[in-house]
Amino acid sequence: MDLSNRLEHLLTLAEQIGIDVRAEPMGGAGGGLCRLRGKQVLFVDTAADLEIRYERTLAALAALPELEGRFILPEVRRDLELYHRKNL
Repeated sequence: MDLSNRLEHLLTLAEQIGIDVRAEPMGGAGGGLCRLRGKQVLFVDTAADLEIRYERTLAALAALPELEGRFILPEVRRDLELYHRKNL
């Protein structure tokens, strides 16, 4: 599965667990998860290359307990687990 499809899968998962996903140009190095007015918002930096967008999205979602019990594509699950273990 290519990186673009993995990113789309992560963004769909984020929306399924109630995170508002916003794709906006942020200079190429930004993006991430934050809380605005009590709601979780994931910013995806459209000015960043695909690898950075994927890495930032992994970072935002890797430790979220809301993903437990949800179907996650095996390739994406592996990436989430690797990222989470690497950054404990």
